[in-house]
Amino acid sequence: MADLAQVTEQIRGAVGDDSGLGKTVKLDLGDVGVIYIDGAAVPNTVTNEDKPADATVSMSWDDFMALSDGQLDPMMAFMQGKLKIAGDMMIAQKLAPLLKR
Repeated sequence: MADLAQVTEQIRGAVGDDSGLGKTVKLDLGDVGVIYIDGAAVPNTVTNEDKPADATVSMSWDDFMALSDGQLDPMMAFMQGKLKIAGDMMIAQKLAPLLKR
């Protein structure tokens, strides 16, 4: 099973220099930590810093892993309250392709 550092590195590779997000997004994975995607910086950066973001996606580590493996549908997770979004929801919707493992 992957850990936060491995997942952060995978997302960093998926984001690349220009993700097209144009904004900042924080994945809040509870006690495991956070993944901060700065899609506004040139080049884009991905870190584990807990900074304010345009959108914050909160979910448990287990639900995040299921989502990134394709075992959990993002819309169903949202409807069931397993995935919460604060801030710019449109940015959060652009995340899905970047989170696939």
